[in-house]
Amino acid sequence: MILDEAVDPGDILVAPDAIPRTWTFEEILAQPNAGQLLPATVRWFEDRYTVTLDWPDECYVNHSFAPTGLWHLGFIFAATRLAAGTEITVDYRHLLAPGQAEDFHDAESGRPIVGFTWKESLRASSQALLGLLG
Repeated sequence: MILDEAVDPGDILVAPDAIPRTWTFEEILAQPNAGQLLPATVRWFEDRYTVTLDWPDECYVNHSFAPTGLWHLGFIFAATRLAAGTEITVDYRHLLAPGQAEDFHDAESGRPIVGFTWKESLRASSQALLGLLG
């Protein structure tokens, strides 16, 4: 996703809508088509995930270890002042299950992308958001 206009730090770039259900990771893994579901799975809080096979716009946000967007409980906030034309990226480690490795590595560093624990994710994103708004 590319920004159409400049935004300020802390501005909301993506907000959740139309979330019909959340699943535990174990429920997703127990499905006969779990392999198809995992790439469309996003952690929102604790051990609750959405599965969206129809790929809404927010699914087109790419990963970065130095993201332009801050993922926090399903919202994406501008991490800094961003100019029009900037690509929105987030750290996928917030979206994955604890210890779950993405099928690909970080394009810039080559490092694996492995999910944070819930506490790590919540602590890091909360501190970052407070820093943006403080």
